Amino acid sequence: MAKKPKSRTVAVRLISMAMTGYYKTFVRPRTHRPLSMIKYDPVVRRNVLFLEAKRGKSG
Repeated sequence: MAKKPKSRTVAVRLISMAMTGYYKTFVRPRTHRPLSMIKYDPVVRRNVLFLEAKRGKSG
């Protein structure tokens, strides 16, 4: 049986740098550089920097 080709996209978790434990999940192309963006964190009720952390395999 042939090997399954890798997906062109990867699911990543953007973690709040306010250290609240809040995160957002995005899908980005595998070839792009890691994501970082400023988004709203409802725990601290302000816009904060979110940095990418790879999604681990659950289970």
